[in-house]
Amino acid sequence: MHRTRLSVNLNKVALIRNARGGNLPNLIQVAIDCESFGADGITVHPRPDERHVRFADLQPLKDVVSREFNIEGYPSEDFIDQVCAVVPHQCTLVPDLPGALTSDSGWDTINHKSFLKEVISALKAKDIRVSLFLNADPGMVDAAAETGADRIELYTGDFAKGFSNNREAAVQPHVETAALAVKAGLDINAGHDLNLDNLAFYLSSVSMVSEVSIGHALICDALYYGLANAIQMYLQQINESLKAGFEP
Repeated sequence: MHRTRLSVNLNKVALIRNARGGNLPNLIQVAIDCESFGADGITVHPRPDERHVRFADLQPLKDVVSREFNIEGYPSEDFIDQVCAVVPHQCTLVPDLPGALTSDSGWDTINHKSFLKEVISALKAKDIRVSLFLNADPGMVDAAAETGADRIELYTGDFAKGFSNNREAAVQPHVETAALAVKAGLDINAGHDLNLDNLAFYLSSVSMVSEVSIGHALICDALYYGLANAIQMYLQQINESLKAGFEP
């Protein structure tokens, strides 16, 4: 069985660094360490105000990430230029407004299909794999495939909110959306508010998840357990999903 890959989002590490204006923690060293501790890749989301990862961080990160480097962001002209200059392995496009606190909703791929087609064409001309941030909404899948994207990243914030009350009901839209996406030829990523409590259940329920991107929860857990232990704990939850019958 092929297990889901774990990409560690380093935005919160960069936020701590930026708080003091120096270089502690060293973002580049943390990226190297995450991979040495077992992470399958690194994700960053440089925002226009650069309150987390800065655009100047992108090339140094690309130079040291040996497995997979994923850059998330809203596809403004400047963002696309920066991504095309760095050429990460993957670019995840999100519909965030410039002042958004965090990514909390997916694309309306029907109304933004023409725009996304143009952006995705520019990225794929550089051989960059493209993923679209998408709500668990089956109605958006066909248009997502028509944009030329390679993958969708299912926004799992709604699942995380409903997990404690009725996990089966919370995950069902994700199951349905993922199944349609696979039929449309799209690979599946997932992310947002996945944690040690809900990750194994999600992956055992939603078929064909190639990659999860986890940042906030993992960095919070690292404060208690240490970064190396936290990464191994998340990998263990991924392995637990395989025991439950998950086979991506």
